[in-house]
Amino acid sequence: MEKILILDFGSQYTQLIARRVRELNVYCEIHPFHKIPSLDDSVRGVILSGSPCSVRDAGAPNPDLSAIKGRLPLLGVCYGAQLLAAAYGGEVSPAPSREYGRAMLTVGDASDSLIQGLPKTTQVWMSHGDTITRVPDNYRLIAGTEDVRVAAFRIVGEQTWGIQFHPEVYHSTDGTQLLRNFVVNICGCSQTWTSESFVESTVRELRVKIGDDKVVLGLSGGVDSSVAAVLLHKAIGRNLYCIFVDSGLLRKNEFEDVLASYKDMGLNVKGVKADAKFLGDLSGVTDPEKKRKIVGRDFVEVFNEEAQQIKDVRWLAQGTIYPDVIESSSVNGPSATIKSHHNVGGLPEKMHLKIVEPLRLLFKDEVRRVGRSLGISEQLIGRHPFPGPGLAIRILGDITPEKVDILQQVDKIYIDSLRSAGLYDKVWQAGAILLPVRSVGVMGDERTYENCVALRAVTSTDGMTADWVHLPYEFLADVSNEIINRVRGVNRVVYDISSKPPATIEWE
Repeated sequence: MEKILILDFGSQYTQLIARRVRELNVYCEIHPFHKIPSLDDSVRGVILSGSPCSVRDAGAPNPDLSAIKGRLPLLGVCYGAQLLAAAYGGEVSPAPSREYGRAMLTVGDASDSLIQGLPKTTQVWMSHGDTITRVPDNYRLIAGTEDVRVAAFRIVGEQTWGIQFHPEVYHSTDGTQLLRNFVVNICGCSQTWTSESFVESTVRELRVKIGDDKVVLGLSGGVDSSVAAVLLHKAIGRNLYCIFVDSGLLRKNEFEDVLASYKDMGLNVKGVKADAKFLGDLSGVTDPEKKRKIVGRDFVEVFNEEAQQIKDVRWLAQGTIYPDVIESSSVNGPSATIKSHHNVGGLPEKMHLKIVEPLRLLFKDEVRRVGRSLGISEQLIGRHPFPGPGLAIRILGDITPEKVDILQQVDKIYIDSLRSAGLYDKVWQAGAILLPVRSVGVMGDERTYENCVALRAVTSTDGMTADWVHLPYEFLADVSNEIINRVRGVNRVVYDISSKPPATIEWE
């Protein structure tokens, strides 16, 4: 399978480069700069990402590119461009002021294959503290801005380019055209990476890999595990055994509703009620990390107990997606723990199982496209992400059955209102949070002292960054009134207008 390699120097935009290449129906992979994979015939070209580092720093990333440069098409983006300049005889200096934001690029050589088809002037996005002040003699300038003379260059006699702006971000108006020029026209990729081709090749590979073995999969009701289940079912049929655990921390009526939807899909699913165990073990626990670990541990125990009843299981299937894979092999190793991931650890070793992850090459939006290719209902495919620990991390403080009931009622009103107002599909993720705060209110002629809930709605593409949604005031007013009037124990509703970063999507 033809592919583009992206060498990651730690930029916040690296995944976005990959997404833009994938949107051109070209497969690509991200690898840390110090772990360059073997360059077989499938590699059509290489992109060097940006970086928070400066090429002038001692110990700055400086990989050996001798197997790539001059042999394969190569595009350096921001830090990548500065590296190509500094490492081969040019000069990189601190910019007079940090060059960040929109700039107007002027094309100097419209015939150059990288910028062919771009207008004479086009908006680009800058984000760097250094700037290229001098390039080697065999480097030809092909574009610049008012403040950045060397905004784009090509090495004469090679298919090597460098650009000091970010074509992958939305603000670079013709960035997609530039990437298409590189990936399709220069690298010669055939644009055959589609959801249909992925389904066909993955099903074929799963049949060969698994054979007649049995596979067990923990379903969550979410997009990733559901698409993984249908892919596996298409490949191995009834040899796939799915287990759906009710932790008591799901949305209202979710256990019954999800089980019913899976039956319609022909999946072999067993539902397990384990709410008493989860809520009992969480009693009195307030620390978010402890909550996550308890939920993860309990899921492992319940899942393991159920899976042991299936004879001769050889594989554990997981809905791991590509951002999880990237995170585990990032430039600096696994990133500092902001919160524990909800994927269950320890199961493969405990059960002596091999792992199969049919979605590990895909981003979330690609998972949805594959789901549609498989004929999965839009209601399930378009479902908002829901945290693995469930409402345990949306109830701040200790967890009780009464608090779960309150939050389930609030959440249902909120989500149902988004659907009825036609706003649900315009939001990437929404949910309600029960705060450890009580406030004074007046209901009728009586003073109340009850709970406060926060509503959250964000837009995102993969959860790495997110912006809060500007929901209409009238909608928020109606939802607030309905929650306070219908849910006993709540007398105040607030709306969270924090973006990620600096906040996270979930509160815990």
